[in-house]
Amino acid sequence: MIDTIEKEENIISEEEAAQYDRQIRLWGLDAQKRLRGSRVLLVGLRGLGAEVAKNLILAGVKGLTLLDHEQVTEESRRAQFLIPVDADGQNQAQASLDRAQLLNPMVEVKADTDAVGSKPDDFFFQFDAVCLTRCSKDLMVRVDQLCASRNIKVFCGDVFGYHGYMFSDLGQEHHYVEEKPKVVKGSNEANDGPEAKKPKVDPNETTMVKKTVSFCSFKAALEVDWTNEKAKNNLKRIPVDYFLLQVLLKFRTDKGRDPQPDSFAEDSQLLLQIRDDVLETMGLSSELLPNTFVRFTRPRLGVSQVDRVEQNGTECRLF
Repeated sequence: MIDTIEKEENIISEEEAAQYDRQIRLWGLDAQKRLRGSRVLLVGLRGLGAEVAKNLILAGVKGLTLLDHEQVTEESRRAQFLIPVDADGQNQAQASLDRAQLLNPMVEVKADTDAVGSKPDDFFFQFDAVCLTRCSKDLMVRVDQLCASRNIKVFCGDVFGYHGYMFSDLGQEHHYVEEKPKVVKGSNEANDGPEAKKPKVDPNETTMVKKTVSFCSFKAALEVDWTNEKAKNNLKRIPVDYFLLQVLLKFRTDKGRDPQPDSFAEDSQLLLQIRDDVLETMGLSSELLPNTFVRFTRPRLGVSQVDRVEQNGTECRLF
């Protein structure tokens, strides 16, 4: 009985083939089948979360759970496109549900109005991937460690004004396939002597190469020992956005919110103080992150936060 169900689930229907035709041509049928069997948790339904939700739903995952305990405000409504104009005061996940579901009826979309921090450990084990936005550092560390124990993929990301970051943890051994130009080996012909012809790359043919990559945990990515010789040698290659992220996550922990336009003067001073404290704790100079960073950390209403991520985003994996 189980074998029969598995075989049925591996069959792409004509409706699905038509819906996902372009992406099947892009990444292949097997990849689409894996997407079709994946259940994803998305935490945070502001600008970035709405864009991630849209892309996952259109890609054709099996199910997507939208989790957000906050209420819709004028600011949050302007920041994303899934919330109707008359939804102020409603829960953000619930308000985003109808439009999200309309994007692709073949995906099961659910809304969860609980706070992610209140969820028990085993809640996360029902998903194949977890995407975290607008979460505290401690919560992201906790969820990443939980998911790593069950080989659940984790993605973290956020937008702070004109700055953004993305982190991924796909496990200690993440296997993938890369398409590369095919190399044609030389031949030993009698007239050419004993030396073989040099290998040539055929631009018209490709071959699939299996590869493995290891990912560090979110905790390890943020808690680098900068007194270590290897870390010191890599310091010049690390974007300043990495240290800015540390400051912004500390601000979120201390204040329970992100920098806001209406408290810019107060927030700017606090950000500078946090910058000094964070970099001093790391054994680094505060000059590493110039004072001008504070001007670009507050949100601009009416401007797409997703565009800022695409233009200014930095991946946080280090080594």
